[in-house]
This record gives sequence, structure tokens and C-alpha cells, in this order.
Amino acid sequence: MDIPRFHLAFPVRDLAEARGFYGGLLGCPEGRSSDEWVDFDFYGHQIVAHLSPDEVGHRATNAVDGHDVPVRHFGAILTLPQWEALAEKLKAAGTAFVIAPNIRFQGQPGEQATMFFLDPSGNALEFKAFARDEMVFAK
Repeated sequence: MDIPRFHLAFPVRDLAEARGFYGGLLGCPEGRSSDEWVDFDFYGHQIVAHLSPDEVGHRATNAVDGHDVPVRHFGAILTLPQWEALAEKLKAAGTAFVIAPNIRFQGQPGEQATMFFLDPSGNALEFKAFARDEMVFAK
């Protein structure tokens, strides 16, 4: 891998739901696990769903380009074809989007395709894509 991998641990209310969502719907291969947590290969990065029902869900939003973006969220930056395929897969699965697939910052530096949705525990995820990789950190 050309860049360091990140590791993220987050709470879920039910590990079977997490397996169905991250492993099934999103297609993230499962790694190690126990009765209290499960690892997933999240596009080459390690995420760990920890059983902690009292800590789940997002609670606050901030305004970004006309949308209320969940403050606590994570996700991945995909290629545009990967992003489009995932958006279609999620739509076909009946996913309720917090912010439907759209183009943010249109015509500006950092223009990006983005979408937000919740996992079964209420954790917010954002998937985005840029037409050109140098736009990821454009000001």
C-alpha cells in the first residue's frame, strides 16, 4: 500500500447487524473477531465494530454546502466509477440516505460526489469521489 492504513474503532448495537451491513451490503471482508468486536477490511483499512449499544448513533450536524452533515462520521474516498456503483447498489437495497448522492461544491475547488447514510446502529458514513485526485485537499 502506498499510504499508511488507518484503523478506526466504533460502537454498534448488534454484531450480527454489523456483519450484515459491513460484510454483506458494503462487501467488506471480515477479519478477526470475538463475542464483543469484529474487524472489517474497509477498502484496505481496518475498522472494528465494538459491541457498545449505549454509544451508538450520531447526535449533531454542521451545515456544509447547504446540507446538514453528521458531525461524527467516517467513510472512504472511492474512484468515481466505484462511487457510482455503490450509490446504485445502495439505492437498489432501499437505503435511506441522510444526504442522497449528489455533487458538492459544484464548479469549485474540491468538487466531489458525496452521499451519507447510516449503518443499522445509527453510525453515519460518507462515501465520496473526486474527478481528479489532486482535488481531495484543494482550497
